[in-house]
Amino acid sequence: MRVAIIMGSDSDFPVVEKGLEVLKKFEVPYDVQVMSAHRTPFDALDFAKNAEKNYDVIIGAAGKAAHLPGVLAGVTVLPVIGLPIKSSTMDGLDSLLSIVQMPSGVPVATVAINGAENAALLAVQILSVKYDHLRDAFKKYKTEMGEGVRSKNLALQQRINRDG
Repeated sequence: MRVAIIMGSDSDFPVVEKGLEVLKKFEVPYDVQVMSAHRTPFDALDFAKNAEKNYDVIIGAAGKAAHLPGVLAGVTVLPVIGLPIKSSTMDGLDSLLSIVQMPSGVPVATVAINGAENAALLAVQILSVKYDHLRDAFKKYKTEMGEGVRSKNLALQQRINRDG
């Protein structure tokens, strides 16, 4: 069980790092590498061709033209999660559209712009189909998240009743 996080540039790392924290929390091993669909296309293709030997899921993080997740998905049979990175030109909308508008037959699951946490959580959910301990951990995570919301609601209701 391993997740590959492939970034188009090392400048994407501050965003990607938030997803790494999620993978650490769930104790999911990962590797992080920089490869560009445009500047090192043959490296990206070689990686994708051999990815299933070492990984179960790939997260492709890219900004601007953001072709990296699609290139990886075009070559591998592994699930690819696209992580659009906010760019200076169009605030990441260009990245999002580049990733989400894949042709039929080459799916890339896509999360929000700079949504590294959700990319990692989706990777955990995908892995939980095969690994029961991750499914149990994800159920616990969802329960805790719900408890947090209920606790915040209770505190809000108490404040409203106290002030009103």
